[in-house]
Amino acid sequence: MAESPVSVHKPGTMAQAAVAATAPEGMLIAPIWKRIVALALDAFLITIVLALLTRNSFFIYVVAIDLMLTSQAPYVVGSWIIHLTLYWLYFKYTGRQYGRSLGQRAMRIAIVHDDGSLLGLNHWGVRAAHKVKYVIPFIGIFFGLWDIVMTYRHETKRSPVDLKNHTVAAVDWSLPVATRGGLR
Repeated sequence: MAESPVSVHKPGTMAQAAVAATAPEGMLIAPIWKRIVALALDAFLITIVLALLTRNSFFIYVVAIDLMLTSQAPYVVGSWIIHLTLYWLYFKYTGRQYGRSLGQRAMRIAIVHDDGSLLGLNHWGVRAAHKVKYVIPFIGIFFGLWDIVMTYRHETKRSPVDLKNHTVAAVDWSLPVATRGGLR
């Protein structure tokens, strides 16, 4: 008997089909533009808070590369260390508390394991360390652009940060209520 001219395909993109083996049914991967906007919102929030607390003097030292050859070099290095440490702490503890950063929460992105389960408390520090590369002054933008290219090239449309941490940035409403993050 001949094959039917009508075929039934499961709905979803190739990315969802590639992750579907272990992910919960119906889980949608967040688009890259939502992830970029979420990171921009996080950076904007931290920048505003630091600028208000330090009357913008902190960022003068963060961007003052020319002072590296003067007696002010320890202040520049110190401000870079503070800058990166604050971002690491922010990503780690908002992840632990809400299951995602505030920017991701605003963009309705949930961070879960490949199988759709919640991340444990010990996973957020490592994930935060991988995300800090995007906020390194001057060169972080190049890491971000490279990761955007790599995300588009990957069959599941998962970022290098997600691949290293075995996580998925999913659209929160496509997950079961218990794994959406922020509902603890």
